Amino acid sequence: MRRCALFALLALASGFSVRPLPELSKAAPGRLRSKSPRMEVHIHAGIDKWSENQRALRRDVFFHENWERHRSAGRFWRSLKQCVYSGVLRTIILEVAITTAIAAIVVAWNCMAGSYTSLAGVTKAGPWAGKVPLLQASMAFWSLTAPALADMVRALGGEDDLAFFDAIAPIIHFDSIDMDVAWFQSRYDKSTDDGDGKDYINCPMDKPQYDAFIDALLTGEKMSFREWEENTPYFEGCMPIEIMASRGHETLRFGPMKPVGLTNAHDGSRPHAVIQLRQDNALGTLYNMVGFQTKLKYAEQVRVFQTIPGLESAQFARLGGLHRNTFINSPRLLDEQLRMTARPGLRFAGQITGVEGYIESAAIGLMAGIMTASEVTSAEWTPPPVDTAHGALLAHITGGADADTFQPMNVNFGLFPPMDLVTTPNGKKRKLRGRERKMAYAARALESFAGWAGVMKAA
Repeated sequence: MRRCALFALLALASGFSVRPLPELSKAAPGRLRSKSPRMEVHIHAGIDKWSENQRALRRDVFFHENWERHRSAGRFWRSLKQCVYSGVLRTIILEVAITTAIAAIVVAWNCMAGSYTSLAGVTKAGPWAGKVPLLQASMAFWSLTAPALADMVRALGGEDDLAFFDAIAPIIHFDSIDMDVAWFQSRYDKSTDDGDGKDYINCPMDKPQYDAFIDALLTGEKMSFREWEENTPYFEGCMPIEIMASRGHETLRFGPMKPVGLTNAHDGSRPHAVIQLRQDNALGTLYNMVGFQTKLKYAEQVRVFQTIPGLESAQFARLGGLHRNTFINSPRLLDEQLRMTARPGLRFAGQITGVEGYIESAAIGLMAGIMTASEVTSAEWTPPPVDTAHGALLAHITGGADADTFQPMNVNFGLFPPMDLVTTPNGKKRKLRGRERKMAYAARALESFAGWAGVMKAA
């Protein structure tokens, strides 16, 4: 009581007002509840001390009894009770319970259908061994694999982390392109889909413009890498434009900016270099800068790319960037059915296997699914012929590639076995070349794939 009286006198002398608060049963909603009496101190500021403006200045003062309760041995159990009854924890517990139940069912099934090790360390065959199939697991990863999952795969395979940087190019709104400078045309007026030979928008450059553009690319501010990313290679098929420019001043003129087969529709001249844009959506409202994958910072991309003739007022629907992809050394770690040799019950699918591209990743996933279904149903699995796109890609990542230099791969005609020489009308043998060669490869692949599909359907 002496302490309370002394405190009240000090508070009044200091410009504070003190009023006792009611017991717990009469406490206002939302206040910390306590059975011990407490006092609330309010600061005078020359205005109504209970106004909204003074809310931030009001503070509760607790006494020794409150402190003792807060520091009591039962505080752990009170906190635990609050956690148990929280909605977040209930959701997490449900997800963990479902995952654990599924894992327990798989483990129990495989112990019964395969073998297990007893507590005495003796390996015994399960009662269903040889009668029912084992349950398998397939792993299909997103481009950004969780570190813990990547570490688990690395531990199983005994390999260091493998990764590469993939880049994306900017996309521009069509109505912001100056078509008084740019024009529609395909190289040599050849269309890619039986069109009118105007599949691309072309932005021309003369030599001074090209030289200034290369200098801007090389000096532009670029995204910095973390220490652990510095030695990560780039995927050659999506090399950033500034990296190509750094390999030589004329490199881009023999790459994505080559002017061959193009004539300026406005004045009939031959440009020194050309930036091509390809339609990116069905409506024709978005165009992709072909080959312009970049790691320039966003502000620098806008500044540098708006120096391109015809793109001075370009509006970007998406700017370019980099993302890091993780993959495994498939030729060394996987068998011909995409199973990890160190753990045959684990099958991989998608980009993690070392293929690059949406179609390629989907193709490997499709084959992994068919392999798993064949194994579960005890059906015979026959791999696609190597002269088909599916078969060539599968053969490449499961043994055809050199494991010491393995890097992600798109499907390409270089993976296909060469065709025999053809006989000319005068009886001579010659190799197929160019478009004729590609058409012959495609016809052979379609025929082989149809035969393989028939065999798999019959199985």
